[in-house]
Amino acid sequence: MLIGELAAATGMARDTIRFYEKRGLVTGERRPNGYRDFPPETVPWLLYVRTAQTLGFSLAEIARVGAELRDAPDSAERLSALFEEKIRVVDERMAELAQLRAELEARVGDGCPLALASGPRRDPEETA
Repeated sequence: MLIGELAAATGMARDTIRFYEKRGLVTGERRPNGYRDFPPETVPWLLYVRTAQTLGFSLAEIARVGAELRDAPDSAERLSALFEEKIRVVDERMAELAQLRAELEARVGDGCPLALASGPRRDPEETA
């Protein structure tokens, strides 16, 4: 399957596929004329990559997970474990963001919102 056919089948740009190839996510054989020739199973794999990205997985994670899934005896069980790991990461990040939001909210209206939180805060009316 030529890269243009692969792009049409997946709805991805050729440049995106070339980028994924550089990152090692897909491989295509080179024909004598220099064109890339991808196996048909590249289509579902690229659709998987796109879905995994929308679920918050990085390309590095996707590459690692793809190798793990190919070797896993039960890929559904392994996918569930990966999703649970990602949920934990998302929960941790949400807690960090909630803490950041609270810190930002506490600084609204502060005379010097960029001052260290532990430093002395001035009343905005004192500097006027």
